[in-house]
Amino acid sequence: MKVIHYSDAETRVFDTPPARGVTGRVVIGRADGAMNFCMRVFELSPGGHTPLHRHAWEHEIFVHKGEGSVFRAGEWVDVRTGSVIFVPPGEEHQIRNTGDGAMCFVCLIPAGAPEL
Repeated sequence: MKVIHYSDAETRVFDTPPARGVTGRVVIGRADGAMNFCMRVFELSPGGHTPLHRHAWEHEIFVHKGEGSVFRAGEWVDVRTGSVIFVPPGEEHQIRNTGDGAMCFVCLIPAGAPEL
């Protein structure tokens, strides 16, 4: 069993195109013996965004803090604290922080996908 505060996990910062103001952490993954899923926590600074991308695996996202929008099916959809997002395999998507403070979300992906 592993119990930590997410902020204690090693960070990776993305701040060059195509991502801006993104801090990512693998909080549960292969190194922990997780055989089915990887849990990541991302923080986006105000104005920050993930890259516009698609991939062969699904993922599930829970917005823990903040407000922003998600690009899906050619349009932006507003999200906020408590929002839940399902991204099916192959769907183009991007997340951006539209608020004044940090946006934090938890993202689950299947084992075998790149963890970060």
